[in-house]
Amino acid sequence: MAGWNHTRVKEFLLVGLTENPNLQIPLFLLFTLIYFITLVGKCGMIILIWLNPQLHTPMYFFLSNLSFCDVCYSTVFAHKMLVDFFSKHKSSTFSGCVLQSFFFAVYATTEGIFLSMMAYERCVTIVNPLLYTAIMTQRDCIQMVLVCYLAGLINSLTHTIGLLKLDFCGPNIVNHYFCDIPPLLRLSCSDAHNNEMLLLIFSGVLAMFTFIIIMVSYIRIIIAIQRIRSAEWRLKAFSTSASHLTAVTLLYGSVTFSYIQPSSQYSLEQEKVSNVFYTLLIPMLNSLIYSLRNKDVKDAAKWSVWQKRTST
Repeated sequence: MAGWNHTRVKEFLLVGLTENPNLQIPLFLLFTLIYFITLVGKCGMIILIWLNPQLHTPMYFFLSNLSFCDVCYSTVFAHKMLVDFFSKHKSSTFSGCVLQSFFFAVYATTEGIFLSMMAYERCVTIVNPLLYTAIMTQRDCIQMVLVCYLAGLINSLTHTIGLLKLDFCGPNIVNHYFCDIPPLLRLSCSDAHNNEMLLLIFSGVLAMFTFIIIMVSYIRIIIAIQRIRSAEWRLKAFSTSASHLTAVTLLYGSVTFSYIQPSSQYSLEQEKVSNVFYTLLIPMLNSLIYSLRNKDVKDAAKWSVWQKRTST
């Protein structure tokens, strides 16, 4: 077991989002509302897609998996953060902290790759509509989803194994509201330089890989849209693509600001704000973006309501 963790720290104490007692209740109510909207919106989206045959397409298959990821990675830390607003002793066991960072990395990474796969799907829909059914088969879509989850698992395992090889002999105060990898690395009494470099390299490579797929896809989409003669079809193509592009911009902007920067410029306070944005606000905003801006989803929701009324 040489080189593996010989930590003497049994638990970590979390600073939390804020130490101002006057903000505890307002923030608790705000984030509870945001988390509730996220759960209702995402679970509602999954159920709506499952119940409506007209939404049984590759686009909504990816969207239902994206919604599942949103629910999972928000839940990974949201319940702990909400409980800690009323706890004087904001603690987490060492194993609990490692598991939280592991699952958060899995779902956050998977979501980013999902967005690139959805950009590719939109590109095939608009650029090669006649070949769409041949390219986006059910088998191919399932394989793409499995690749997304596998990539998230590999990325998370890499950092988690590296974390377990470090020694933690004190201090044990995590300047965060959940156990994220960067603040944990700062507490190690071992040399965490290799871990920091792995985090920077993996985050950079994943971000660059998915960014290239998204950019190439949208460049081709823009060119294809300009060639569409029908104003109605041009507007529909732009509308479905704009929803996805908005979600991509929100997620990648905050993640890049949070992780892809040298450790010398890294600020835990900045990361707290950025994490709140992409782990709580973005999943909620995605629900609104894909429901309010998507005619198919709104029509399917109306159809479900009509079916329920007629059945009663």
